Amino acid sequence: MNKDARGLIAVTGIGGFLGRHIAALLLQAGYEVRGTLRSLKKAASIEAAIRSVDGTGQGKLSFVVADLMADAGWDAAFAGVGHVIHAASPFPSSIPKNEDDLILPAREGTLRVLRAAKDAGVRRVVLTSSIAAISYGPGKAPFTEADWTDVDGPLATPYYKSKTLAERAAWDFARENDLELAVVNPGMILGPILGAETGTSVGLVQSLMKGRYPAMPDFSVPVVDVRDAAEAHVLAMTMPEAAGERFIIAGEAMSIKEIARVLKRDFPAYGKKLPKFVLPNWLAGLASRFDPGLKLIAGELGRDARVSNEKAKRLLGWKPRSEDEAIRASAESLIAAGLV
Repeated sequence: MNKDARGLIAVTGIGGFLGRHIAALLLQAGYEVRGTLRSLKKAASIEAAIRSVDGTGQGKLSFVVADLMADAGWDAAFAGVGHVIHAASPFPSSIPKNEDDLILPAREGTLRVLRAAKDAGVRRVVLTSSIAAISYGPGKAPFTEADWTDVDGPLATPYYKSKTLAERAAWDFARENDLELAVVNPGMILGPILGAETGTSVGLVQSLMKGRYPAMPDFSVPVVDVRDAAEAHVLAMTMPEAAGERFIIAGEAMSIKEIARVLKRDFPAYGKKLPKFVLPNWLAGLASRFDPGLKLIAGELGRDARVSNEKAKRLLGWKPRSEDEAIRASAESLIAAGLV
């Protein structure tokens, strides 16, 4: 196959947990990959992490500087690009003092990327959104792609608002500008880290294994393996029927207690460090005043968080790994990297 047969794909947020896996999968499939970074300081370590995946050694991988909060660099980033996967999005570990600190970069950054993609004549953009844009409105579990988070509702944290407003803005832009868009809405992304960056979600597994939680809140979240989330992005990019659709990419809703149970069963050496007690909701609510991590989820304690991934399986032929496997792979990679 000549190197141009599969085209050049731009991946924003290529330095992130998900972005690295998307890049690895594209290289394995024979695409040329151009990743955007805010600065090139970490480019060499990011490339080494991506190329640590089997089958990525031959593909062409390059990096360009482009910041979601500035116009400079985006035209060059997308020049000659067939498709864009916009996976760059900040996930906070605590609530910012001003919610606009999250909402503006998410919304304005997404629109900046879409404008540049439109100007470059890109065939399709795949946007990484989140179940945060789906599960926190008037709908009932199991939530589907027809559900939307109510940004004025009681459960809408600044992060959920930012994801919802960014995705809504993307759909509006795509409709008004005749741009082909597909959206992927992952759950909590676990699985093997590439390099030494854990991200917020694998950071939860790390904290559990390090004994940082004396007790656990009664909190559940649908889980997906990062390798399956990456595959969903490539399917959403390549399959004709994905155009104009959003896809929930997540499996069973796992409570922190269930995640700890998998870790205890499969990594007994860490058993003593894992929390044994579930905090009563009233106590967790009280503690959330002092714990920034708990404050993020205070409104969801005891809530039914189930989602349906039927559409992704039916339209994309998506076949995810088990939740236990995603949890195990997180732990194995943290141990291998010396991070627990």
